[in-house]
Amino acid sequence: MAEPRELSHFHGGLHLDDHKDESNTTPIRDLPLPAHLVLPLQQHIGHVAEPVVAVGDKVNKGQMVARAADYVSAPIHAPTSGTVSAIGRRPVPHPSGLDDLCITLEPDGEDRWDTLPAPITDWRDTEPAELRERIRWAGIVGLGGAAFPTAVKVNTSGQRRIDTLLVNAAECEPYITCDDRLMREQAADIVDGIGILRYIVGAAHCLIGIEDNKPEAAAALRSAIATAGDDAIEVVEVPTLYPSGGERQLIKLLTGHEVPSHGLPAAVGVVCQNVATVAAVADAVLRGRPLIDRVVTATGGGIAQPGNFRVRFGTPAASVIDAAGGRTGAYGRLILGGPMMGFTLHDEQVPITKAGNCLLAPSDEELPPPPAQRPCIRCGECARVCPAQLLPQQLYWQARAQDFDKVQDYHLFDCIECGCCAFVCPAHIPLVHYYRFAKTEIWAQERERDKSDLARRRHEARVARIERLEAERKARLRQKKDALEKNTAADADPKKAAIAAAMQRVAAKKAAQEAASETSDSE
Repeated sequence: MAEPRELSHFHGGLHLDDHKDESNTTPIRDLPLPAHLVLPLQQHIGHVAEPVVAVGDKVNKGQMVARAADYVSAPIHAPTSGTVSAIGRRPVPHPSGLDDLCITLEPDGEDRWDTLPAPITDWRDTEPAELRERIRWAGIVGLGGAAFPTAVKVNTSGQRRIDTLLVNAAECEPYITCDDRLMREQAADIVDGIGILRYIVGAAHCLIGIEDNKPEAAAALRSAIATAGDDAIEVVEVPTLYPSGGERQLIKLLTGHEVPSHGLPAAVGVVCQNVATVAAVADAVLRGRPLIDRVVTATGGGIAQPGNFRVRFGTPAASVIDAAGGRTGAYGRLILGGPMMGFTLHDEQVPITKAGNCLLAPSDEELPPPPAQRPCIRCGECARVCPAQLLPQQLYWQARAQDFDKVQDYHLFDCIECGCCAFVCPAHIPLVHYYRFAKTEIWAQERERDKSDLARRRHEARVARIERLEAERKARLRQKKDALEKNTAADADPKKAAIAAAMQRVAAKKAAQEAASETSDSE
């Protein structure tokens, strides 16, 4: 038996009550089809997907209804068969509570599959680019919450050699157990997906990082690995410490490498994927199925029967709550995500998307309303627990002052928004809200700057084009003038020569006459 891997440690972090047992003791249940499905076109990081259907179109399960609009984008597929009833703005799961463009699908109850691409069972003999294209077609994004398009993330061409595929199975945030149940029930799919991704990125081995509060999931993975006979995969249990599931934190724990600021894991030879994303890759490659559903945890004191459900994208959050037994008397606010990184939903009819892993309805005893905010006392507790080793207090001051240049000097974009700083703040300052506000404003300014730069470049190109056309016109006029003068000069020379010859003849004739006259006079 191999010796346990020596682990490194990351700065800060918190020991939290995990509240996992409330929802991880029962198998995953399939959610019934709702009356309608609302599919937001922005379910991923990157460009918004573009609809390829119109109102009234009939679609089949798995049929693409919106295509990727750019390289960093992801298509969307119909979670069931039915009719497109609307394309317009609807409430979406977002902290702002704003509407966004969505496709509304009315299921026909037949759940009829579309014609799917053939499975790629010989993936070891297939070009990695073809496998990446299959992943892109399937609309797979990071299912750990980031929702970054997976096909882009595993395209490592032009980067340094990838040594390690790191599978994030930590699921460190309290209450969330969807990955736990997935590992217990679909460990073989995860191992298959690992093999495919290792081949695509060229990694020699794979590390699965899992917190030590999931012994059943770890045992299921080890059993599946043994069955597959793949000795290049290692399951590594890490201490339960939030946020050990952060990408940079898990890389530090398992490899000892620090991902550089503003850098990517590939800079240290690592590609990291969530465990649910890996299972989705196996489904796309080995079965030809696009990503149309995911496992979602419904839990908290306000849920009658907490558990995990396989939910089709576009399903209203209220339908998931109903499937979990409905509300209890302790029901308070509804949070999408966990208690640390989630946000309150303003409408229970908002749909579940690719980034939605948990619906948390905590009682007031579990998650009491935050007390009134007080002035910062500069205690430094936020810096002590920050896993990214930032200065949250300084970030707060600069974000509050809207000094967006200064806030970037303090590495705002290294913040993973884990919420550790806000959790320990004795002044109850919602620090993460300020960081999100600053990031959003900076992104907005960059978009405006990009638009201005584009307008400036277009104006400069137009001016240059007009100047070039004017210069070409003047050049053509000069050429015509020169040619005309040359032709005029060529035409004028024969006339001068004829005149000169005529004058010479006249002069000769006159001279001859004078000579004859002189001769006659002498006679």
